[in-house]
Amino acid sequence: MTSPRAVRQEATGPPWPVLALSALFAFTGVMHFVKPALFDALVPGWVPLPARTAGLLAGAAELAGAAGLLPPATRPAARVGLLALLVAVFPGNLHMALNAAQFPVPAWVAWARLPLQPLLMWVVWRAGRTRP
Repeated sequence: MTSPRAVRQEATGPPWPVLALSALFAFTGVMHFVKPALFDALVPGWVPLPARTAGLLAGAAELAGAAGLLPPATRPAARVGLLALLVAVFPGNLHMALNAAQFPVPAWVAWARLPLQPLLMWVVWRAGRTRP
């Protein structure tokens, strides 16, 4: 059962953590289209799609997930989709860490992103609930 406070919160819009997470995924989704070469470089060679296709699909999935987090009715589906996306892109983050010299970030940043991935997955899991 949803509490009256939760109903009031949703009546005025999504909670701020959901808005922040949606904004994060919207920003990164847009960046896949604005700076595609950066994201293309993250795609490991063994992925059975052209790097550009994989990058654009990931960007579209991030945008869809960002939009899906906003209404309570689609939040659970967005949660599942974003969790699947985060699992799918983890090899790209690992590729970046193992080949940090090829990327425009310090090696420590590439490696620091790896343990942040499970944290982001936890945040998505929590934000994707229909009630607080």
